[in-house]
Amino acid sequence: MFYYLSKILWFFVQPLNLAIFLLLAGLLAALFGRRRLAATGSVLAFLILALSAWTSIGATMLTPLEERFPKPPLPEKVDGIVVLGGGFEGAINLARGGYELNSGGDRMVETAILARRFPQAKVVVSGGIGELFLNGEGDADTAPRLLGALGVASDRLILENKSRNTYENAVFTRRLVEPKPGETWLLVTSAFHMPRAKALFDKAAFPTVAWPVDYRTSGREGIGLYRDNPSDALQATTTAIREWIGLFAYWLSGRIDRPFPAPGG
Repeated sequence: MFYYLSKILWFFVQPLNLAIFLLLAGLLAALFGRRRLAATGSVLAFLILALSAWTSIGATMLTPLEERFPKPPLPEKVDGIVVLGGGFEGAINLARGGYELNSGGDRMVETAILARRFPQAKVVVSGGIGELFLNGEGDADTAPRLLGALGVASDRLILENKSRNTYENAVFTRRLVEPKPGETWLLVTSAFHMPRAKALFDKAAFPTVAWPVDYRTSGREGIGLYRDNPSDALQATTTAIREWIGLFAYWLSGRIDRPFPAPGG
């Protein structure tokens, strides 16, 4: 139920969709002669789009997420690497049988680099089909093609392709791997996503070393106009809002212990 409610809620509150719905409401209000409501809906839609696409508000919201878990020194010994899905174009790969990467593809590239650096480490790819309305191939099904092409042997891979969200990533991976005391596992995901992911793996009793990648900000943007092109700025705002909502939703539901997890707890 949590999965379906979260997907439906996000469909309505993400900035672009919310602006469209407000414009539609304004249009309907205008048709029925409700000028004040029409004006309110239109102004709110404009503000959402203008702030999201023309300002650096998205980068400003992403920065504290990305700074929360700094990348640590590389351990001398690594027993395993867990990479969370979200780096592939699932619909395209399902149709074409390739391994097209999206903006989160750094997760998979970094995993291949780490796998080459630690040739004895197991590599876990956790990610099924996480979209409610879109059909595609899960990352755990696509990853062997890319990692194999980059020189990672198939017998090192552990594939978890049932999870639909980060909570299921942690729970299903813990059951599949059964990490032993004293082992060192790296957790690879986007830097903005690391606070939620690390907290969920900790809650699932799977100790990991946070290894953030896929940074979306320099950390120096500050508040301003036209600090990025509008489409990227809108994407940054959408990503930031989604992640902050996810953190608070997981905290309120008891799936993580703090609304803004930090290293050490």
